[in-house]
Amino acid sequence: MPPEDNQVPLLSDEESDKDVAYESGEKVHIVGIDEPDDEGLLGTPPFSWKKLWLFTGPGFLMSIAFLDPGNLEGDLQAGAIAGYSLLWLLMWATVIGLLVQLLSARLGVATGRHLAELCREEYPTWARMVLWVMAELALIGADIQEVIGSAIAIKILSNGALPLWAGVIITACDCFIFLFLENYGVRKLEAFFAVLIATMAVSFAWMFGETKPSGTELLLGVLIPELSSRTIKQAVGVVGCIIMPHNVFLHSALVQSREIDHTKTGRVQEALNYYSIESAAALLISFIINLFVTTVFAKAFYGTEVASTIGLVNAGQYLQDKYGGGLFPILYIWAIGLLAAGQSSTITGTYAGQFIMGGFLNLKLKKWLRALITRSFAIVPTMIVALVFDTSEAALDVLNEWLNVLQSIQIPFALIPLLCLVSKEQIMGTFKIGSVLKTIAWLVAVLVILINGYLLFDFFSNEVTGVMFTSIVFAFTGAYIAFIFYLVSRGFTSSAWRRLSPAK
Repeated sequence: MPPEDNQVPLLSDEESDKDVAYESGEKVHIVGIDEPDDEGLLGTPPFSWKKLWLFTGPGFLMSIAFLDPGNLEGDLQAGAIAGYSLLWLLMWATVIGLLVQLLSARLGVATGRHLAELCREEYPTWARMVLWVMAELALIGADIQEVIGSAIAIKILSNGALPLWAGVIITACDCFIFLFLENYGVRKLEAFFAVLIATMAVSFAWMFGETKPSGTELLLGVLIPELSSRTIKQAVGVVGCIIMPHNVFLHSALVQSREIDHTKTGRVQEALNYYSIESAAALLISFIINLFVTTVFAKAFYGTEVASTIGLVNAGQYLQDKYGGGLFPILYIWAIGLLAAGQSSTITGTYAGQFIMGGFLNLKLKKWLRALITRSFAIVPTMIVALVFDTSEAALDVLNEWLNVLQSIQIPFALIPLLCLVSKEQIMGTFKIGSVLKTIAWLVAVLVILINGYLLFDFFSNEVTGVMFTSIVFAFTGAYIAFIFYLVSRGFTSSAWRRLSPAK
């Protein structure tokens, strides 16, 4: 049912002096946006392939977070340890991720502002500063994994001539590629990411063809749910990495790269429809790529003695030892796909960092300066990691576990504000989510938070020792839970108060 024409999201002119995701001159012009028609005011314009093409882009940039090195490591470990049995979970995890990202896009399109900006105005100073710090920590954790993934690929492709720290320096330069491409417009940047996604698809499809996984087992793994106590950790990992906190912030900003007439509800609904189609298509492609990786390692290593020891660092060499050279050595095919995943995700991380910093702090800095600051936040700790852990695969695996924990901790601080904001009529107008979708979204949020809670409990129960360390963890856990309850209660009490307040 189309939204009524008497309510629209409010965009006041007084916001013009604040930081914005895209200046008007940077936005992609949509055909027909300037036409004075009743259709855009009262109803949704008819479907157009040309318009779909113009709206296509933000969803594919968003989908890169589903293909970063951290996700690829989760895929290969799930395949090696659980075989084909968790493919159904990978599919449904992608569906859950799509739901969250569509809500993020809905927030950005309907309000004309992104999640970090709205959090700055919705929460008191102390709360929004906590949210900003948490978002930055999540971004740094993700970026370290992504940069290390790229550095591993560079080390493989250079036959070990370039150590990890050199790969980190090379990867750090990607922010300049980002700035260079951004100067040529949003569409050029999106085309660059499309090439990187295509590179991943070709690389991992080639591996799929080389190893020849069982089509029957693949189909059964997707259609028939199966879970055992032996694979519960991998299952939690598959679901736990579907929501990247910085990606929730990112998508709400990316959708503002298109010119939309917010005075016409039909035009806003049209944008939501096209973004839903292109986001679904992008995540379908990401699911297929993740499927390739999982099934390749299921075919190669499921049931073997080395299955539990495989990670990003040694995965290529294990594949090379098992499948040998061929027309093009599988080690280098893996490295090319990993490099594309690492480079694309680090650049989108730089992009997300700009929006997060600008939105929470309302900083109007030049893009090159903001990109440099954002990049420095991640590169400095990553360089330390590369120098310390360059010669130890086991230490890198432990570090990766800690980084996964760091990102899992941050999930509620992106997810809860998003769900609270998209449920508020005073923010979303007629585009607030309905009661059914709201219930489903909160159930999904609770499920994801509980799953990550299990991951955290399992990790800390094994790692935390000593009275002092245990006391610190308990104190942190108490503050953590209290802040989550604050976010939830503020969202519900704020909505209830406004419903009970008399109309002015």
